Amino acid sequence: MELKDKRILLTGASGGIGQAIARRLDQQGAKLWLVGRNLQKLQTLLDDLAGDHAIIIADLNSQEGRETVVSSCEQQGLDLLINAVGVMDFQFYEQQDSGVIEQMLSTNLVSPMLLCQRVIPILQRQPEAAIVNIGSTFGSIGHPGFTAYCASKFGLRGFTEALQRELADTGIKVSYLAPRATQTELNSDVVRSLNAALGNNTDTPDQVARELMAILSSNQKQRYMGWPEKFFVRLNSLFPGIVHNALVKNLPIVRQYAEQKSLED
Repeated sequence: MELKDKRILLTGASGGIGQAIARRLDQQGAKLWLVGRNLQKLQTLLDDLAGDHAIIIADLNSQEGRETVVSSCEQQGLDLLINAVGVMDFQFYEQQDSGVIEQMLSTNLVSPMLLCQRVIPILQRQPEAAIVNIGSTFGSIGHPGFTAYCASKFGLRGFTEALQRELADTGIKVSYLAPRATQTELNSDVVRSLNAALGNNTDTPDQVARELMAILSSNQKQRYMGWPEKFFVRLNSLFPGIVHNALVKNLPIVRQYAEQKSLED
């Protein structure tokens, strides 16, 4: 997709990945709606960008917030939706607050689904349009300590796959990007320490943004980031027992950091 002058709706724009994506799209001459709840962060981002962009303050977990976003798109038209919003909480499932579980499922899965549903008719007005949902490696590999988060991202991956096939005879291309651990505020200090203890590599938000640009330039249906993470995604689909045993070996380490998290809470 040629991005110059394309009208792009970017949710989660105030987050680390969202900001990096916004900067990349700005360099390509796109016109952005930057969606988020933090006005100060969005304004700071807007001031750093060179192009003609706008801020939309909205809570996408509410119908009112989604309608605010859709209203802007209906008036101006839309070529591309990027769902980059997301929240994460590390905790063993039986100890996790039910409200936190509901928030993760709403923010990471239900709200992107409902927003897609509302903007598809707007995207269909264009000869070429696209939707990109940003998921996670944990949308393909269930990991202890991230059970509810995995459920939300597994759901987003399945939704994206089904929507790809449902819209295959339209001009809307649907893609899924799965980053691995990324250096953002989404990760608490405990999660960063856990990643270090497990030897997990982390990417910068700009690396994620570059992968997104690669998807848009190639119309790729799905793209996974990182080695050996992308290998384990494939291995888990073919031989889940191997990945299961490898992760279970790490369970004492995960439990140690989950207990630390519980003490901090």
